[in-house]
Amino acid sequence: MSRVSIKTRDDLPETLRPLWDKMTTYGAFENQAGVMAHRAPIFKHMWSLLVDLASEGMISKRHLELALVTVSLLNKCDYCVSHHAPKLAVQGVSEEGAARLVDYKDHPELDELDKLVVEYAIAVTNNWNRTRDEIFARLRVYFSEAQIVELTWRIALCGAFNRFNDILQLEVEQGVPHSEAAE
Repeated sequence: MSRVSIKTRDDLPETLRPLWDKMTTYGAFENQAGVMAHRAPIFKHMWSLLVDLASEGMISKRHLELALVTVSLLNKCDYCVSHHAPKLAVQGVSEEGAARLVDYKDHPELDELDKLVVEYAIAVTNNWNRTRDEIFARLRVYFSEAQIVELTWRIALCGAFNRFNDILQLEVEQGVPHSEAAE
């Protein structure tokens, strides 16, 4: 059970209700959004950012979900793994494949670019202060600087969401298959 109450669309100011409606197109994140709704600026800015980034599609959905599931596995966030592993399945990575992303080097479902994205997600999450230029040279082969910035931001933001979700003990919404974030 969540450590704070979960608000609904009706609890928001009228001006933020259209954003709630957009948020629901992103996925079944009502518990997270409902907790964020305790502070309208947090709800407004986080969900505006997420729906705007999703609508622009600068990073492929496959690479974004690879990064988000990797971060969530590293941080052991069941909430985020439960939400993002199915999105990764739509992108062609099996449930078993998603569960073992951190073991990416010989992962049979990943190509070289996929492995690079997972490697980078690990670097941003665990080695941000020890990451060398070499990985950026490899990233630049596939991604523009704007894409690298967005990928980095989404990885770092996912880590913040993992902590937010776990410390407040957000439950996975009904209808979302629960996945363990065990490595």
